[in-house]
Amino acid sequence: MILLSCLGLQAGKKKAVIIIVDGIPKDVIERLHVPVIYDIARSGAFGASHVGGETGMYNETPTISAVGYNTMLTGVWANKHNVFGNSGLSPNYNYWSLFRIAKEQPEPLTTAIFSGWSDNRTVLIGEGKPETGNLKIDYVFDGYDHDEKNFPHKERDMHIFDYDERVSRDAEKCIKENGPDLSWVYLWYTDDASHMFGDGSYFDEYILKAGEQIARVWNAVQYRQRNFGEDWMIVVTTDHGRTVNGHGHGGQSARERATWIATNQKVNKYFKEGKASMVDINPSVCEFLGLNVPDQVAWERDGIPFIGKTQISDLQVSTYDREVILNWKATDKNARVSVYASPKDDYKTTGKEAWKHLADIKAGEEEFRYDLDMIGQSGLYKFVVVSEHESLGRWLVM
Repeated sequence: MILLSCLGLQAGKKKAVIIIVDGIPKDVIERLHVPVIYDIARSGAFGASHVGGETGMYNETPTISAVGYNTMLTGVWANKHNVFGNSGLSPNYNYWSLFRIAKEQPEPLTTAIFSGWSDNRTVLIGEGKPETGNLKIDYVFDGYDHDEKNFPHKERDMHIFDYDERVSRDAEKCIKENGPDLSWVYLWYTDDASHMFGDGSYFDEYILKAGEQIARVWNAVQYRQRNFGEDWMIVVTTDHGRTVNGHGHGGQSARERATWIATNQKVNKYFKEGKASMVDINPSVCEFLGLNVPDQVAWERDGIPFIGKTQISDLQVSTYDREVILNWKATDKNARVSVYASPKDDYKTTGKEAWKHLADIKAGEEEFRYDLDMIGQSGLYKFVVVSEHESLGRWLVM
């Protein structure tokens, strides 16, 4: 009777797990047809994604690991979250991570992180820092990069592969036993394999082994679905692609920007058209879990959900003399949208923006024009177009 009561309380509860497997471009996943990736996608989708922001624009973002992780966490590009490399990290915590959003709910979600690299929790998520509201992660399995006793350094950096083996088993066990509401699993070694040997049999071998590690987590998710009736979203992705020979990354070449997303959830037209990017994971997980995101936080995000209904997408901003022209694409032409602007970026330093309401119009107009002098003289203007289901933000750098 007690067991049935517990199952009843959990039945249908939504939970999510994100897995980042480091540094694997989309073409390699497709060539190897990694079994678990396509198994996860069977009820959902596998498709193109990208990292790197927009080449040559204000939001261009290095295709580097920690940069990608923080982009996923915050849903914004590096010009906002302020992580541009793997060291000397100084994230701007005004851009809330998924974990902070989860903990700021009326009923805080239970959270978990599984990572060989401790900085994912201590620096990027910012656990315990006043700037993150003293955020606390409920289930922590990391620190292996500081544990040389149990993980002595080995040739070919195989101790990092050992981290991933431990991480995936930790995640499998914790998810099966505890079912955290929001989890992040980080698998590291594939990036090292490619740095050392580039494209080739060694990289392929360890991508397939990473697939076995992902399968442990996927098996745990399926166990929870079968035995607890929970509704799970799993997202598997990578943080960046690679250079032509596979050894490097960090730049803006097509292959370095070419990433992918696999999910067990049905995706929308936006995803199917190949428009998804790393910044879309945060709002997609929030959408699935039904999280309440404050407008000030949501309107700064650079992505939109790739699941569920969309009404607008593809916001562009241009000028003619002193007139600003906003264009977007409407999938629901009868929807109403509101347009806001700010002639400064106070959010960067204060976490708040004094948005000025400009208009309420039909999404189907797909264009809005406004005299910049009515907003004020500035070298930077911020715009956001808000519908019932998403918000599209865009900067205009004069």
